Amino acid sequence: MFAIKKFLTAFLLPPGIFIVLLFCSGVWLARRKNWKAGVFNAVLALLLWFCSTAPFADFLMGGLEKGAKIPASLHGDVIILLGGGIYEYARDLSGRGTPSEEALSRLVTAVRAQKRMNVPVIASGGAWLKGGTSEAGVLKRFLTDLGVPESMIVVEERSRDTAENARYCREICARYGFRKPLLVTSSYHMRRSVAAFNRAGVTTQPLPAFIITGVREEYSLFHYLPSVGALRCTSAALHEYLGLMFYRLTQ
Repeated sequence: MFAIKKFLTAFLLPPGIFIVLLFCSGVWLARRKNWKAGVFNAVLALLLWFCSTAPFADFLMGGLEKGAKIPASLHGDVIILLGGGIYEYARDLSGRGTPSEEALSRLVTAVRAQKRMNVPVIASGGAWLKGGTSEAGVLKRFLTDLGVPESMIVVEERSRDTAENARYCREICARYGFRKPLLVTSSYHMRRSVAAFNRAGVTTQPLPAFIITGVREEYSLFHYLPSVGALRCTSAALHEYLGLMFYRLTQ
Protein backbone atom coordinates (compact mmCIF):
# COMPACT_ATOMS: atom_id res chain seq x y z
CA MET A 1 0.00 0.00 0.00
CA PHE A 2 2.83 2.39 0.84
CA ALA A 3 4.49 1.83 -2.55
CA ILE A 4 1.21 2.37 -4.38
CA LYS A 5 0.58 5.59 -2.44
CA LYS A 6 4.05 6.91 -3.27
CA PHE A 7 3.65 6.03 -6.94
CA LEU A 8 0.21 7.63 -7.27
CA THR A 9 1.27 10.74 -5.36
CA ALA A 10 4.28 11.20 -7.65
CA PHE A 11 2.02 11.35 -10.73
CA LEU A 12 -0.95 13.20 -9.24
CA LEU A 13 1.08 16.18 -8.03
CA PRO A 14 3.36 18.50 -10.02
CA PRO A 15 5.57 17.85 -11.86
CA GLY A 16 4.24 14.29 -12.28
CA ILE A 17 0.75 15.36 -13.36
CA PHE A 18 2.24 17.54 -16.12
CA ILE A 19 4.39 14.63 -17.27
CA VAL A 20 1.27 12.46 -17.56
CA LEU A 21 -0.67 15.17 -19.42
CA LEU A 22 2.19 15.85 -21.82
CA PHE A 23 2.76 12.19 -22.56
CA CYS A 24 -0.96 11.46 -23.04
CA SER A 25 -1.32 14.46 -25.34
CA GLY A 26 1.67 13.17 -27.30
CA VAL A 27 0.04 9.77 -27.75
CA TRP A 28 -3.27 11.40 -28.73
CA LEU A 29 -1.59 13.63 -31.32
CA ALA A 30 0.37 10.70 -32.74
CA ARG A 31 -2.83 8.65 -33.11
CA ARG A 32 -4.29 11.57 -35.07
CA LYS A 33 -1.28 11.36 -37.43
CA ASN A 34 0.29 14.54 -36.05
CA TRP A 35 3.58 12.74 -35.53
CA LYS A 36 5.88 15.71 -35.02
CA ALA A 37 3.76 17.31 -32.31
CA GLY A 38 3.10 13.93 -30.72
CA VAL A 39 6.77 12.99 -30.55
CA PHE A 40 7.66 16.47 -29.30
CA ASN A 41 5.19 16.27 -26.39
CA ALA A 42 6.24 12.74 -25.49
CA VAL A 43 9.94 13.64 -25.52
CA LEU A 44 9.23 16.77 -23.49
CA ALA A 45 7.39 14.65 -20.93
CA LEU A 46 10.28 12.22 -20.65
CA LEU A 47 12.78 15.08 -20.37
CA LEU A 48 10.75 16.66 -17.57
CA TRP A 49 10.61 13.31 -15.81
CA PHE A 50 14.37 12.87 -16.18
CA CYS A 51 15.03 16.34 -14.72
CA SER A 52 12.69 15.58 -11.82
CA THR A 53 14.54 12.51 -10.55
CA ALA A 54 16.93 12.47 -7.60
CA PRO A 55 19.82 10.76 -9.45
CA PHE A 56 19.94 13.47 -12.13
CA ALA A 57 19.59 16.28 -9.60
CA ASP A 58 22.36 14.76 -7.47
CA PHE A 59 24.57 14.39 -10.54
CA LEU A 60 24.26 18.10 -11.35
CA MET A 61 24.64 19.22 -7.75
CA GLY A 62 27.52 16.84 -7.15
CA GLY A 63 29.54 18.57 -9.85
CA LEU A 64 28.99 21.94 -8.17
CA GLU A 65 29.59 20.75 -4.62
CA LYS A 66 32.73 18.81 -5.48
CA GLY A 67 35.65 20.27 -3.56
CA ALA A 68 33.47 22.34 -1.22
CA LYS A 69 34.69 21.04 2.13
CA ILE A 70 34.04 22.08 5.70
CA PRO A 71 37.34 23.56 6.97
CA ALA A 72 38.99 21.70 9.83
CA SER A 73 39.40 24.99 11.71
CA LEU A 74 37.84 28.40 11.27
CA HIS A 75 40.04 31.46 10.91
CA GLY A 76 39.10 35.03 10.17
CA ASP A 77 38.16 38.42 11.52
CA VAL A 78 34.66 38.64 10.00
CA ILE A 79 31.94 36.36 8.60
CA ILE A 80 30.30 37.30 5.31
CA LEU A 81 26.81 35.80 5.10
CA LEU A 82 25.25 35.87 1.63
CA GLY A 83 21.48 35.97 1.41
CA GLY A 84 19.69 33.09 -0.25
CA GLY A 85 16.16 34.39 -0.69
CA ILE A 86 13.36 35.42 1.65
CA TYR A 87 9.61 35.11 1.98
CA GLU A 88 9.07 38.84 2.07
CA TYR A 89 5.48 38.98 3.34
CA ALA A 90 5.56 36.04 5.76
CA ARG A 91 4.77 36.96 9.36
CA ASP A 92 7.22 35.86 12.03
CA LEU A 93 7.73 36.06 15.79
CA SER A 94 9.77 39.25 15.52
CA GLY A 95 8.48 40.91 12.37
CA ARG A 96 7.66 40.47 8.70
CA GLY A 97 9.84 38.45 6.35
CA THR A 98 11.51 35.08 6.86
CA PRO A 99 14.57 33.47 5.24
CA SER A 100 13.98 30.79 2.64
CA GLU A 101 14.95 27.22 3.52
CA GLU A 102 18.29 27.70 1.78
CA ALA A 103 18.96 31.07 3.41
CA LEU A 104 18.05 29.61 6.80
CA SER A 105 20.73 26.94 6.41
CA ARG A 106 23.30 29.61 5.60
CA LEU A 107 22.10 31.67 8.56
CA VAL A 108 22.41 28.82 11.05
CA THR A 109 25.91 28.00 9.75
CA ALA A 110 26.94 31.64 10.16
CA VAL A 111 25.57 31.79 13.72
CA ARG A 112 27.38 28.61 14.72
CA ALA A 113 30.62 29.96 13.26
CA GLN A 114 30.11 33.32 15.01
CA LYS A 115 29.66 31.60 18.36
CA ARG A 116 32.98 29.78 17.87
CA MET A 117 34.95 32.74 16.55
CA ASN A 118 33.27 35.71 18.25
CA VAL A 119 33.73 37.96 15.21
CA PRO A 120 31.34 40.36 13.40
CA VAL A 121 28.93 39.20 10.69
CA ILE A 122 28.27 41.04 7.44
CA ALA A 123 24.74 40.20 6.29
CA SER A 124 24.72 40.82 2.53
CA GLY A 125 21.67 41.00 0.30
CA GLY A 126 19.40 43.74 -0.97
CA ALA A 127 15.87 43.86 -2.32
CA TRP A 128 15.22 42.57 -5.82
CA LEU A 129 12.61 45.25 -6.48
CA LYS A 130 12.72 48.92 -5.54
CA GLY A 131 10.93 49.49 -2.27
CA GLY A 132 10.99 45.80 -1.34
CA THR A 133 12.32 44.18 1.82
CA SER A 134 16.06 43.60 1.82
CA GLU A 135 17.40 40.14 2.53
CA ALA A 136 20.04 41.58 4.84
CA GLY A 137 17.41 43.24 7.01
CA VAL A 138 15.62 39.94 7.52
CA LEU A 139 18.90 38.14 8.17
CA LYS A 140 19.89 40.72 10.77
CA ARG A 141 16.63 40.23 12.65
CA PHE A 142 17.14 36.47 12.75
CA LEU A 143 20.81 36.81 13.68
CA THR A 144 19.91 38.91 16.72
CA ASP A 145 17.07 36.55 17.63
CA LEU A 146 19.60 33.71 17.63
CA GLY A 147 21.94 35.54 19.97
CA VAL A 148 24.38 37.46 17.79
CA PRO A 149 24.87 40.92 19.36
CA GLU A 150 23.42 43.68 17.18
CA SER A 151 26.67 45.62 17.60
CA MET A 152 28.48 42.78 15.78
CA ILE A 153 26.22 42.78 12.71
CA VAL A 154 26.95 44.91 9.65
CA VAL A 155 24.15 45.15 7.08
CA GLU A 156 24.83 45.39 3.35
CA GLU A 157 21.49 46.08 1.64
CA ARG A 158 22.45 47.25 -1.88
CA SER A 159 23.48 44.03 -3.63
CA ARG A 160 21.17 42.21 -6.04
CA ASP A 161 23.48 39.43 -7.22
CA THR A 162 26.71 37.67 -6.28
CA ALA A 163 28.97 40.15 -8.07
CA GLU A 164 27.39 43.02 -6.15
CA ASN A 165 27.66 41.03 -2.92
CA ALA A 166 31.39 40.89 -3.47
CA ARG A 167 31.75 44.53 -4.52
CA TYR A 168 29.84 46.03 -1.61
CA CYS A 169 31.31 43.64 0.96
CA ARG A 170 34.76 44.67 -0.24
CA GLU A 171 33.86 48.29 0.59
CA ILE A 172 32.70 47.27 4.07
CA CYS A 173 35.84 45.23 4.71
CA ALA A 174 37.99 48.18 3.67
CA ARG A 175 35.99 50.56 5.87
CA TYR A 176 36.24 48.40 8.99
CA GLY A 177 39.70 46.98 8.32
CA PHE A 178 38.60 43.36 7.91
CA ARG A 179 41.32 41.36 6.17
CA LYS A 180 40.41 37.69 6.65
CA PRO A 181 36.73 37.16 5.86
CA LEU A 182 35.00 33.80 6.21
CA LEU A 183 32.47 33.35 3.40
CA VAL A 184 29.20 31.53 4.13
CA THR A 185 26.92 30.54 1.28
CA SER A 186 25.33 27.40 -0.13
CA SER A 187 27.77 24.68 -1.10
CA TYR A 188 26.69 24.60 -4.76
CA HIS A 189 26.97 28.42 -4.92
CA MET A 190 30.42 28.56 -3.35
CA ARG A 191 32.53 28.21 -6.50
CA ARG A 192 30.90 31.21 -8.18
CA SER A 193 30.92 33.21 -4.95
CA VAL A 194 34.64 32.68 -4.38
CA ALA A 195 35.31 33.66 -8.00
CA ALA A 196 33.25 36.83 -7.58
CA PHE A 197 35.07 37.81 -4.39
CA ASN A 198 38.46 37.05 -5.95
CA ARG A 199 37.57 39.26 -8.88
CA ALA A 200 36.61 42.00 -6.42
CA GLY A 201 40.01 41.62 -4.75
CA VAL A 202 38.80 39.85 -1.62
CA THR A 203 40.38 36.55 -0.56
CA THR A 204 38.00 34.48 1.54
CA GLN A 205 37.95 31.23 3.49
CA PRO A 206 34.92 29.26 2.23
CA LEU A 207 32.48 27.79 4.76
CA PRO A 208 29.82 25.95 2.73
CA ALA A 209 26.28 25.51 4.01
CA PHE A 210 23.16 23.79 2.64
CA ILE A 211 25.11 20.77 1.42
CA ILE A 212 22.73 18.65 -0.65
CA THR A 213 24.68 15.71 -2.03
CA GLY A 214 26.73 13.16 -0.15
CA VAL A 215 27.94 9.60 -0.40
CA ARG A 216 24.97 7.57 -1.62
CA GLU A 217 25.64 3.90 -2.30
CA GLU A 218 22.49 3.19 -4.29
CA TYR A 219 19.13 4.57 -5.35
CA SER A 220 15.80 2.88 -4.79
CA LEU A 221 12.97 2.80 -7.32
CA PHE A 222 11.30 5.69 -5.49
CA HIS A 223 14.22 7.97 -6.31
CA TYR A 224 13.37 7.62 -10.00
CA LEU A 225 9.83 8.91 -9.51
CA PRO A 226 9.26 12.58 -10.43
CA SER A 227 9.69 14.92 -7.48
CA VAL A 228 9.21 18.66 -7.17
CA GLY A 229 12.16 18.74 -4.77
CA ALA A 230 14.44 17.10 -7.32
CA LEU A 231 13.18 19.41 -10.06
CA ARG A 232 13.85 22.43 -7.84
CA CYS A 233 17.36 21.11 -7.20
CA THR A 234 17.93 20.59 -10.93
CA SER A 235 16.73 24.11 -11.66
CA ALA A 236 19.05 25.62 -9.03
CA ALA A 237 22.01 23.63 -10.38
CA LEU A 238 21.35 24.65 -13.99
CA HIS A 239 21.04 28.27 -12.89
CA GLU A 240 24.41 27.98 -11.17
CA TYR A 241 26.08 26.42 -14.22
CA LEU A 242 24.76 29.30 -16.33
CA GLY A 243 26.20 31.74 -13.79
CA LEU A 244 29.59 30.05 -13.94
CA MET A 245 29.51 30.13 -17.73
CA PHE A 246 28.72 33.85 -17.65
CA TYR A 247 31.64 34.50 -15.29
CA ARG A 248 34.04 32.65 -17.56
CA LEU A 249 32.85 34.50 -20.64
CA THR A 250 33.17 37.89 -18.97
CA GLN A 251 36.61 37.33 -17.42
